Amino acid sequence: MMKEQGGQEMLEDTGERIIPEKMNIMSSMLVEHLARYHFASLFTEGRILDFACGSGYGTHIIAKRCKEKVSEVVGVDMEKEALNYAEYTYYHPKSTFKLADVTDANIPNQLGKFDYIISFETLEHIQDEEQFLDNIYEMLQPGGTLILSTPFGKGRAKPCKNPFHVHQLKEEEFRELFVNYSSVSYYYQEHALIIPAESAKGRHFPLGIVICQK
Repeated sequence: MMKEQGGQEMLEDTGERIIPEKMNIMSSMLVEHLARYHFASLFTEGRILDFACGSGYGTHIIAKRCKEKVSEVVGVDMEKEALNYAEYTYYHPKSTFKLADVTDANIPNQLGKFDYIISFETLEHIQDEEQFLDNIYEMLQPGGTLILSTPFGKGRAKPCKNPFHVHQLKEEEFRELFVNYSSVSYYYQEHALIIPAESAKGRHFPLGIVICQK
């Protein structure tokens, strides 16, 4: 729900929504989310899609940090209130925000092609993950890159403690999703730390990140 306070639109926290302006700087959830976008900014260039952008802070990070190498950053979300907040709070001349469902089969026709697609902490919320991933693949330019993250858990169709998640995939299930890409690199994350999977040395990490080139 959107409220107005002193002429500024205020977005209410719904439980998992990241609203940096309303969060403690020591929040682990905030640190993790910011770290992922700053990590992605090391790679992104050209036309960028932030798929399920929420309140828009990540779209803004990419637009600001990569302003010399990106042509456009498009943030997409299905919550109008979040997009209103994003447009008000995170204006940048290279970013736009669009209302759409990430599992809509028509979305590739609506949005066109992208050089990079970012989607962080979205997969675990999606019932129709096949359509979601098909949309991403269709919207990537040949040679385009996907950067995606998700928390690990007990596996597909297994209940998890987080009421906002459909399920949380096992690591092996996560890796099976990207076999159609020409190159795939996996990373692990814990708090602000993001490392290549091959550097984990048997240590368990709660979150996975993948970088896939079409």
